Amino acid sequence: MAGSEPVGTAAELAAHAHHAPSFAVTLVFTAVLVGMVLTLALEERLHAKKSVITGIYAVLSLGLGHATGILPFGPVVNVFGEELSLPVYIQGIDWGVIAIILGSSLFVDVTSRSGLFTFIAIKLTKASGGDPFRLLVAYGLMTVVFSALLNNVTAMIIVGSLTAVSLEKLDARDKLLGFLLIEGLLTNVGGLLTLISSVPNIIVGAAAGISFVTFFEVAAGYVVVATTLTLLLGAKRYGVASLREEAAKAKARERVMSFDERDGIESQGFFVVAAVMLVAFIVSIAASSVTGYPLGMGFVAMAFGLVMLLRFKGTADRFYRTLDWDLLLFFAFLFIVINVMEHAAVLTLIGEGLGAIIALNDAAEGAGTAATLVSAAGFSAVTDNIPLAAMLARILEGMVPLSDDRLWWSVIFGANLGGNLTPIGSASTVVAVTLMHKHGLAMSFGAFVRAAAAFALMQIALAVLYVLFAVPLVG
Repeated sequence: MAGSEPVGTAAELAAHAHHAPSFAVTLVFTAVLVGMVLTLALEERLHAKKSVITGIYAVLSLGLGHATGILPFGPVVNVFGEELSLPVYIQGIDWGVIAIILGSSLFVDVTSRSGLFTFIAIKLTKASGGDPFRLLVAYGLMTVVFSALLNNVTAMIIVGSLTAVSLEKLDARDKLLGFLLIEGLLTNVGGLLTLISSVPNIIVGAAAGISFVTFFEVAAGYVVVATTLTLLLGAKRYGVASLREEAAKAKARERVMSFDERDGIESQGFFVVAAVMLVAFIVSIAASSVTGYPLGMGFVAMAFGLVMLLRFKGTADRFYRTLDWDLLLFFAFLFIVINVMEHAAVLTLIGEGLGAIIALNDAAEGAGTAATLVSAAGFSAVTDNIPLAAMLARILEGMVPLSDDRLWWSVIFGANLGGNLTPIGSASTVVAVTLMHKHGLAMSFGAFVRAAAAFALMQIALAVLYVLFAVPLVG
């Protein structure tokens, strides 16, 4: 791409510098973003993969960005003061997320060959007594806890893999779509539990001066209620009912007790190593998020994935072939599009609009607070919630003293829960849909929106009520 070569002088760098876009240019890029979302909604009818659709829009966005002069070309200066030549589209990709998905996928795929996941899934299935609803609750709670302690992508990959094994053993594959959907939605609920559970939490929490303990005290009540309602609604919607009759319960218990959790274990040594590595993986991912490990969770995931590959070092390429490249490329292209939208001031435009919504508090107490939460959720469904949260945090910092301190919580809840409105709203919902496709279950963009709408709207409505009436009592 023109302008990607290094330039040596300040004058040359200035010549390549991008300029602030006009309002007309911002509107053009807004139309491109809307077009991408609409095209993804027609994914099934177009018979096109998500990666192809976002790839086309990434190319279009970059081309328009270069033509309108909004993109910054030239060298990048690293922490050592060295100038690096990196194409602008490479800089726009969140490589941390790509590394988490790639590393976690490799780790889970290799670890599953040890029989460990089958072992855990059957143990969990036995503990449920073969009762579908109890199994749903167990996996739902596991999803929330893993999302809070690890990250929602890793949580979805691990829990989704276990779920598929359990339901396969129970001959209840018809329930898999419902289980995966509910787990995908619960990853974003679990992401609200602690200050470090998601990046928007960290950004807004730091700006608002919210401590780790205070965050947990405020968010925990919502997470408990939202998780319970999501599980109940999901169970009703997908026919996941508890066994009522004693005869049915006895038959189910007898059946699950006949399962042998050691069936898939071919090497006891590899099984033990995999078990130790899984515990170490979970602890390391959690620790890296708590301590702010400089290399990040992506490095940790990649390191564990590669260590596990040593077991199959001579045939590692077969694991590379089974990676979901459509998922990885989808995220890479989506990050490029969103990055261009940032340079085109599309997110700034959204932030300014939300600033006007926040001001509604001057007219009616709580009106702007509620409207901010709903609006933040809506925009998070189609854009990256991290820059959006950062933008809103800056707006709120500039409005001190705030008309309502609950506005901070409106941004936090909206930025997290908006990911449940669309399959591109969060990385975990994309992974959930990918797992559905992997197991031969149909789930298009439109089908996801229709299936998730009731859950997402319930969670957002509950969040509005919680922020307006519960947060002042505990915050």
